[in-house]
Amino acid sequence: MFGVVPKSIWQKTNPPDDKNLCTWAMRCLLLEDGDKLILIDNGIGTKQDEKFLSHYYLHGDVDLIKSIHDAGFSEGDITDMFLTHLHFDHCGGGVKIVDGKSELTFQNATYWSNADHWNWAMKPNPREKASFLRENLMPMEESGHLKFIGNDVISPFPNFEIILTSGHTEKMMIPRIKTNGKTVCFMADLLPSVGHIPLPYVMGYDVRPLVTLEEKERFLLEAADNQYILFFEHDPVNECCTVKRTDKGVRLDQVFKLRDVIG
Repeated sequence: MFGVVPKSIWQKTNPPDDKNLCTWAMRCLLLEDGDKLILIDNGIGTKQDEKFLSHYYLHGDVDLIKSIHDAGFSEGDITDMFLTHLHFDHCGGGVKIVDGKSELTFQNATYWSNADHWNWAMKPNPREKASFLRENLMPMEESGHLKFIGNDVISPFPNFEIILTSGHTEKMMIPRIKTNGKTVCFMADLLPSVGHIPLPYVMGYDVRPLVTLEEKERFLLEAADNQYILFFEHDPVNECCTVKRTDKGVRLDQVFKLRDVIG
């Protein structure tokens, strides 16, 4: 998760267990905007077999569907399923198995990707092949619910801009959302956690780490100057933060829960 950064340094922010594993979240974001109910990413899901799941030691008592219900909604209320990218831990929950057959978890939703990333996932390179699972992807296309953001659709929602990045994977989409006078950025894998704010902290998963460095630096400077709220998908402790410029570069400013600043 921290690439070339030595464990003696990164373990200060993300201490590993006796198997050298760190705890990570798969935190999604639910947006209500008029008649739209938009879910950003959907985690790993439950349909993978025991052997697959055993590699990742899933634990914790937070469940996506239960969280949606706790918010007062059902799966059928989701109108739009926005996927930052198609690695299994970001899109696996969008498809489920019922009576031995695959079906969409959110059957009334449009599933949003972009053509460049979709094509990248359909013909994966050897490095990423294990992250792009056809059982997660094909039901979206076969259902007719898949749509692409691109030439005709720059953004499917008002107050919702998209930053494209290609360091982690080809054309990952980072949502930048304006709400209540603030700007919230869903960080996906451009910035997995607070521990990844320093520029050299780049994941070994990234296909173009030098591009990630450039994208992170450009984004973090903009975020510091504009007081963006950074919403973390993978940080197990910190849901959101702001950043600030310092003599050592952009660094952490404040951490908080989204509801504490948005309401």
